[in-house]
Amino acid sequence: MSVQDLGISVDTVWMLLAAMLVFFMQPGFALCEAGFTRSKNTANILFKNFVDFMIGSVLFWFVGFGFMFGSDGAGFIGMPNFGDLSFYTNAAGLPTEGFLMFETVFCATSATIVSGAMAERTKFSMYCVYSFFISLIIYPVEGHWTWGGGWLCNSEAGSFMMNTFGAAFHDFAGSAIVHSVGGVLALVGAICLGPRLGKYRNGKSIAIPGHNLMAAALGVFILWFGWFGFNPGSQLAASGEVNRVAISHVFLTTNLAAVCGGLGTMFTSWIKYGKPSFSLTLNGILAGLVAITAGCDLVSPLGSAIIGLLAGIILVFSIEFIDTKLHIDDPVGASSVHGVCGIFGTLMTGLFALDGGAFYGGGFGFFGAQCFGILCIDLWAAVTGIILFWGIKKIAGLRVDKRIEEEGLDIYEHGESCYN
Repeated sequence: MSVQDLGISVDTVWMLLAAMLVFFMQPGFALCEAGFTRSKNTANILFKNFVDFMIGSVLFWFVGFGFMFGSDGAGFIGMPNFGDLSFYTNAAGLPTEGFLMFETVFCATSATIVSGAMAERTKFSMYCVYSFFISLIIYPVEGHWTWGGGWLCNSEAGSFMMNTFGAAFHDFAGSAIVHSVGGVLALVGAICLGPRLGKYRNGKSIAIPGHNLMAAALGVFILWFGWFGFNPGSQLAASGEVNRVAISHVFLTTNLAAVCGGLGTMFTSWIKYGKPSFSLTLNGILAGLVAITAGCDLVSPLGSAIIGLLAGIILVFSIEFIDTKLHIDDPVGASSVHGVCGIFGTLMTGLFALDGGAFYGGGFGFFGAQCFGILCIDLWAAVTGIILFWGIKKIAGLRVDKRIEEEGLDIYEHGESCYN
């Protein structure tokens, strides 16, 4: 075995290990969403997190991978591969099937985010339908523009982004591509679906507490753990000095953002409400993780701590504004955690990046590229989300009947309960 083959083998093992860690985020999302909602809907929520991955895996293997990585990044969308992976060759020599698995778990994450915001009132059948279209079209198309080698991330001389901004859009592990897309779709879906029964009375928001904070806390711990595959794994290599230094740096920036996000939320809620909120702090940790995901490879440890801290503070005000002012019912805060903080982190990369960031003498070209990129990606998510959710609502109905919502989706949708 040559040194080069050994290096590719090490990189492949690291990529697959990272894919396992990101897959392990699925039970993290399931526990987090179940804990933040009521016990009568627990089986339904857990079931949907399995469905996300089952539907997403089949679709992404059959056509989504081609839509995202086909056509060498040219055009609006790639070409469907119909299960044939021979069209793709990884430039670093990584096995195509392993790379497909790594990308599959990211696709499933984007679809999973939506389920929390629409929990406790969505028809299970219609959930399967919109999860199908997110995995089939919405995620692969904007993924084609970016990670698929498309126009937003094209840094070649003479490309649109280089001619316009002097820099290409950068999203290392998915603040925009995965999280903000999921967050925007979650917001659109929650608007279309309407609030849970009893959530708003006489113009005021009524708290509907989750049934198990212990489950939510365990879910956040699992998500935090999985994020060490999500971000460092996106290096897609571990062999050699450059890669081992890079993934070590990303590990550090990821963790600092998480802890500072939690601290920011904890102290903000303490000051604002008189007591530190545990449930908000759990979301604050996730907010820091989401925010750092775009620029974890480019920012300094101090920059990551600042980004995480600000994301944790912003989260408190975002959740309150969406709930009490806009009267949009998002049971788990997905639109704030993933949408607002995903957008925030993507923009902050243009300011805090050590190479090209505005705060480090790089001018505002890179920041402009980040602004333009996040606008295009989330506009795509919003428009397609409106078409998808309103279309389902008009054609087949998106929401369960009043009696089913009152008595719980577990029994009426699945004929079984999580707690007996």
